[in-house]
Amino acid sequence: MSSDTIKPQNLHFHTTATQPSTSSPSSAGDDDARDGLSFWKFMVAGSVAGMVEHMAMFPVDTLKTRMQMLGASSSSSAASSSPHRQAEFIRFVASIVRNEGPLGLYRGIGAMGLGAGPAHAVYFSVYEICKQKLGGNRPGHHPLVHAASGVVATTASDAVLTPMDVVKQRLQLRRSPYGGVKDCVVRMLREEGLRAFYASYRTTVVMNAPFTAVHFSTYEAMKKVLSEISPDNASEERILVHVAAGGTAGALASAITTPLDVVKTRLQCQGVCGADTFSSGSIRMALRQIVDKEGPKALLQGLKPRVLFHTPAAAICWSTYEAMKNLLQHF
Repeated sequence: MSSDTIKPQNLHFHTTATQPSTSSPSSAGDDDARDGLSFWKFMVAGSVAGMVEHMAMFPVDTLKTRMQMLGASSSSSAASSSPHRQAEFIRFVASIVRNEGPLGLYRGIGAMGLGAGPAHAVYFSVYEICKQKLGGNRPGHHPLVHAASGVVATTASDAVLTPMDVVKQRLQLRRSPYGGVKDCVVRMLREEGLRAFYASYRTTVVMNAPFTAVHFSTYEAMKKVLSEISPDNASEERILVHVAAGGTAGALASAITTPLDVVKTRLQCQGVCGADTFSSGSIRMALRQIVDKEGPKALLQGLKPRVLFHTPAAAICWSTYEAMKNLLQHF
């Protein structure tokens, strides 16, 4: 999946004293024994959790997209004179609401709704297969196996999510020329071809590899530190530990990979609303073109909303996943 989704890697918040696995849902056999759920129910729970996460955080994602497109206009002077250029974050939000209404923050949410569910289903199924093949279901902790499985799963799920992510970001733009999801898809196919939907796929995959690595390593380190603070109450405080560790990991991973996320956004929205175009999907070429025109600081645009997105996203995704597991136990 895209790094805009914090994968629910450690989701078994049982009240027993047993330390949960460091992965997303454990092997089907283990999960059936502990939760009474079949494999497809974990996929359903994960899909719903991903959709709820994206829907809840969508306004923040809109802010990130708008900020990352600052300066992308073919006219540098026009970009620099934008009223948002020198605005503070809160003023940036207020400007969108004032000019477009509250619904302006939710434009494009339909595209994310269509993409997030199937993409999360692909993520969970591929993750489970890879983890089993690589021996991640054996007793003990296998962080490298979990990380490798996560990268493979993300690569596969991004192939599903990327087209709708492109549509979503184009609709999020200020003065977007598209009337909705269907209009955007039809016009992109007619004017740019199928390749336009995957112009940023390479960048997305390259971005998600370090994101996953940083997220996993930080998550495990934070979980260990937080668990040692109050070991006697580990069972009762496990949910808080996972939320705190996941939030910290998501914040750090998202901050480190922001430059690549800027490149991804620019590639996905190129040519729309006067934005610059790129001759290819080369990450190096896009980075050089952005830096030459706007300076290195342009690669950090949208840093604040990106971090604000990923910090609470883990709590939303994990709590929704756990609630869905409990619900599906009755079916």
